[in-house]
Amino acid sequence: MQTWTHRFQSTLVVAEHNNETLTPITLNAITAATKLGSDVSCLVAGTNCAKVAEQLSKVQGVKKVLVAQHEAYKGLLPEELTPLILATQKQFSFTHICAGASAFGKNLLPRVAAKLDVAPISDIIEIKSPDTFVRTIYAGNALCTIKCNESVKVFTVRGTSFEPAAVEGGSASSEEVSPSAPVGVSEWLEQTLSKSDRPELTSAKVVVSGGRGLKNGENFKLLYDLADKLNAAVGASRAAVDAGYVPNDMQVGQTGKIVAPELYIAVGISGAIQHLAGMKDSKTIVAINKDPEAPIFQVADYGIVADLFKVVPELTEALKK
Repeated sequence: MQTWTHRFQSTLVVAEHNNETLTPITLNAITAATKLGSDVSCLVAGTNCAKVAEQLSKVQGVKKVLVAQHEAYKGLLPEELTPLILATQKQFSFTHICAGASAFGKNLLPRVAAKLDVAPISDIIEIKSPDTFVRTIYAGNALCTIKCNESVKVFTVRGTSFEPAAVEGGSASSEEVSPSAPVGVSEWLEQTLSKSDRPELTSAKVVVSGGRGLKNGENFKLLYDLADKLNAAVGASRAAVDAGYVPNDMQVGQTGKIVAPELYIAVGISGAIQHLAGMKDSKTIVAINKDPEAPIFQVADYGIVADLFKVVPELTEALKK
């Protein structure tokens, strides 16, 4: 009987992109979708996104790429994308609709779920079966297993919990879907992105983060110098962001970005539970803090109890050799 139900299951992954390239978290969402054991289709909506559709057609695990192009999809506004997703769902009868748990996915899928009159499941970290999912609660302190009885399962996927799908070796068919009529309730004007030569925080292999212990924003230069030697992204704790040391797009934690790099270096961060929720899946954690009782040492693989103003320059100097 199990194989019988699988046959009629199909999953739609809503692709996040900038009309030129696919956002990496979409590849993690595709991996999650393949674990449902059903056909995976991807929806690419944009203004001129043929390039992205081509990239997606080569991704392993994708069977079909659905492409919708219209000026109304500029900026990927949820108000404009939702009718398109609903129409696509009606046409293909998808049993599951998902996207990465980024600002894009969190902005869009709750609206889709509301229109379908189903309860969405956010930020899943594991799929047990086509109707059973695992997500974290209480700032990552407990795992919650959810059985979903909705006719259409709508969920967002935590990128750090699933490997990215291989970008070569797939051979998906491509199909144009007609755009829905523009809704016109909101309009995309512009976005201003902070430019940096360093890697993007959520996809960097190495992350150096600073906390309240750095005392002010100027002292973050110590971390920038270290990060440049390691080709690392720079993050911060909420305390450092709230104190105005650095902008909030650098915040790592429950209310910031979730990262899981190969190496995470926490400098002058005490390790509040909300911060740990955003980085405790890192492969190797190094903590530098002068307080031996700091909670960060409980999750650290390597700890240095010392003054960061002495240790960080020494570390940067050693890396130059």
